Amino acid sequence: MEKSTLIRIISLSLSIVAISLLHYLTPLHLHALHDIFQRLYYLPIILAALWFGLPGGLVCSIAVSIIYAPHILYQWAEHPGMEMEKYLELLLYNTVGALTGLLSQRERELRVEAQKSARGLEESYRKLQLQSEKIILIEEQLRRAEKLSTLGEMAAVLAHEIRNPLGSIRGTAEILKDDYPASDPKHEFIEIQIKETERLNRVVEDFLQMARPQPADLQPCAVRDELETIISLLSGDAQKRQIELHLEAEPQKLIIRADGEKLRQALLNIIINALQATPPGGRVIISTSLYGDTMCEIRFQDSGPGIEKEKLARIFEPFFTTKAEGTGLGLAITRKIIESQHGLLTIESEVGKGTTVMVRLPLQERTIERGAR
Repeated sequence: MEKSTLIRIISLSLSIVAISLLHYLTPLHLHALHDIFQRLYYLPIILAALWFGLPGGLVCSIAVSIIYAPHILYQWAEHPGMEMEKYLELLLYNTVGALTGLLSQRERELRVEAQKSARGLEESYRKLQLQSEKIILIEEQLRRAEKLSTLGEMAAVLAHEIRNPLGSIRGTAEILKDDYPASDPKHEFIEIQIKETERLNRVVEDFLQMARPQPADLQPCAVRDELETIISLLSGDAQKRQIELHLEAEPQKLIIRADGEKLRQALLNIIINALQATPPGGRVIISTSLYGDTMCEIRFQDSGPGIEKEKLARIFEPFFTTKAEGTGLGLAITRKIIESQHGLLTIESEVGKGTTVMVRLPLQERTIERGAR
């Protein structure tokens, strides 16, 4: 039994005993006092009904009747008119106890039902909220799919409109190449023209395959060597921008499985974005480390202004860009390249504290085994 219930029972019992003692100890000729005392019995009866419902009201009214009946029978027997009034009072005790207890119990049941209904409504609200969040997510995915579809159509148009002129440029360059010996400087320039034409043709092909990714040709790649190659290409641009471009590579040689050309394209795009976001006098730090036992993590940390939370959530959407002259395709293509090589690309940013791009790629099995020894 709970402590509060026990206290209530003791309080009711003491009040009934106290009122009864007042009845038994007060002289009969003090009718006014006895009228007051018999009305006082209603207090414990009503309280018992309110606290314990119908059973409480009945038990208390019956207990009062049993205790009060001897007083009526032996002390009021000489006053027949008064005795009948007292017996009618006993009937009222039980009636009030039963009705009050019944109403109290019904009110309690209604309150419990209302609480259940409130919990049910709260649960329904949570379910609706989850469903609305799922709907919003699905709508976002549909918008992204629509953009990818648009990108696919645009890529098809680009392929048609650019490939033919590229083919003509390459054919013309190959014809001109035959007119100059290998020792002639112009021969080297024409070679560069042919290579750049081939590279542009591959870029167009990558756009065309954005909507249907092809399996990458994964080969062993030394992470540090790839990064040093890219940094040497961009060091001049970094100096012009007055930005420190620094590599902090893991002492252990990390070998990953990746498509070297596509990986360089992705990493190059990330570093260019970091340089463009960093003001003069800032720094771009590139670091490598082991992530668990099976992954290599490459971090690109700039000291730029950072990206707002709302924009960061949309950073990988095709055609979404924070640059005035950006196309919004760079990061979308970069993430697709990383994912096609079983990697993961994530971005963390805080306004005023810069941005960190993290690329995780699987290590070659032999590298893992050597590290385990």
